Amino acid sequence: MPGAAYCFKISPPFHSFGELTIRRPNRAPPAAAKDGPRTNDEIRNAQIQLIDQNGTNRGTVETMMAIKMAVEAGMDLVEISPNNNPPVCKIMDYGKYKYSAQKKAAEARKKQKVVEIKEIKLRPMIDDHDYDVKMRAMQRFFEEGDKVKITLRYRGREMAHQEIGTKLLDKVKADVAEFAKVEQDAKFEGRQVVMVLAPR
Repeated sequence: MPGAAYCFKISPPFHSFGELTIRRPNRAPPAAAKDGPRTNDEIRNAQIQLIDQNGTNRGTVETMMAIKMAVEAGMDLVEISPNNNPPVCKIMDYGKYKYSAQKKAAEARKKQKVVEIKEIKLRPMIDDHDYDVKMRAMQRFFEEGDKVKITLRYRGREMAHQEIGTKLLDKVKADVAEFAKVEQDAKFEGRQVVMVLAPR
């Protein structure tokens, strides 16, 4: 129409990239690795090889049927050999089984002896009393199952008489031969000689 004025409204853009905030979807933390064998609903295989609560091999059984049998017996279906095809599972009291396994592990840890290396320091001109004291300590270490590192240190002019130190180490070896053996023979490390003995 003549004389008519037309107005156009310009809308702002739908996205303002300067102000655009991108949110990342919330991700659940990764599930902790299960400690021990899979049990009941955790067993995903369609079929398993079943051993019942009496130790009888029932052959290949549908997993759901095996879980039902375990529930009826008031027990759990426990995967005992996951690498078999199909995996081998057994009906058992899992709580009792886990307690027994933990008890055995604790007993095994008690029996384990951590072998330590004790050090005995000698001088080439050691007197008889000091030598006897150190030998008694050494014997005690061997009885406890520990190894002994003997360090023979030379000072000053003693380096000129290394044969005295060699004779002393030979005497030590002879005196402990009944309950110890040489693991590392005598060797020089700077101004000292080191030898390692281990209990027989």
